[in-house]
Amino acid sequence: MKIGLFGGSFDPIHYGHILPVQEARRALGLDRVIYLPTAVPPHKPGRQLAPAYARYAMVELALLDEEGLYVSTHELTLGRPAYTIETVEHFQSVLPDAEIYLLIGGDSFADLPFWVRWRDLVTAARLVVLARPGWDEAGLAPELAALARSDRVHLLRQPPVDISSTRLRALFACGEAPPAGMVPDRVAYYVQKYKLYQ
Repeated sequence: MKIGLFGGSFDPIHYGHILPVQEARRALGLDRVIYLPTAVPPHKPGRQLAPAYARYAMVELALLDEEGLYVSTHELTLGRPAYTIETVEHFQSVLPDAEIYLLIGGDSFADLPFWVRWRDLVTAARLVVLARPGWDEAGLAPELAALARSDRVHLLRQPPVDISSTRLRALFACGEAPPAGMVPDRVAYYVQKYKLYQ
């Protein structure tokens, strides 16, 4: 069994978090991809986020119609920052027969040396690097460039989906609906009903 893990703050989730993941799932034959909204993102200290379980609810709503995509509360229950290597090790323990694939954006891959136990992460999971707007693999540090050429990393060269959670929060804060095709309708309705960003 091939299991993908995809973490983030998802504040809010949008189609830039969904379409590339579906493409990766099909391209690599992943049986499922598990989204992991995190309560306390270690790389965003001090940033005010929508409540953790509201972000979880938005992911659940966004994925209801998406085949093979699921959401987990695992990173919401730790009471501290969630480190990716620990999450991978958790899923290895509960799914011992699964091959784990970690899906990350190109910008996150470029920052990998700053992650906790990042070399262990490369050993524990295969990395699937999703294209992000403005990211170019040509600027990678030599060690990461060599890693990108190894069999531990899959660089997906799909066209990036140019949608920004920051822009969406600004639109919602003004009471505006985002343009069609940016956010699943259920998510937009949830945000507006509970005035999450106002």
